[in-house]
Amino acid sequence: MISSDLAIYLKDHDAGSEAALQILDHLEKHHGAGAIGDMVRTLRPQFHSERAKVHVLLHSLDDSFSAPRRLFGWLSEKALQLKLMADDPDNGALRLLETVELLGLGVHGKRGMWIALDANKACVPVLEKVPFAELIAQAEAQEKLIESVRMVAAKEVIR
Repeated sequence: MISSDLAIYLKDHDAGSEAALQILDHLEKHHGAGAIGDMVRTLRPQFHSERAKVHVLLHSLDDSFSAPRRLFGWLSEKALQLKLMADDPDNGALRLLETVELLGLGVHGKRGMWIALDANKACVPVLEKVPFAELIAQAEAQEKLIESVRMVAAKEVIR
């Protein structure tokens, strides 16, 4: 059933947003000053707003977010931090670079979700009222912001 598959797809992205929010918490705790802190303070409210839109869509499909999937997103971020801690125990440039890269990958996937939903909104009436053009543009701006921070971290690691 399309609406069931769509709900699962949205729940998976909701779980991904949990991981992204945990990554932002980590970045703020360990790198909260300067450009990284500015990025976190820009992205956090946007991620929460986007998550709320996903929840509205789920509600429109007579579904809701999945606590087990959200827990999996949280656990995934914790596993990521363990892996990164093993690679860079001092929480240095390598850990920062890989953390920011993973955040960028998540945002890229989210942008892809908005594009896919927009392309199929004529098939699913609940999608017709969602401002996908705005969400896609916001995700593109997020990607650029993350990329600017990633390149600074990459420069430090590669040198």
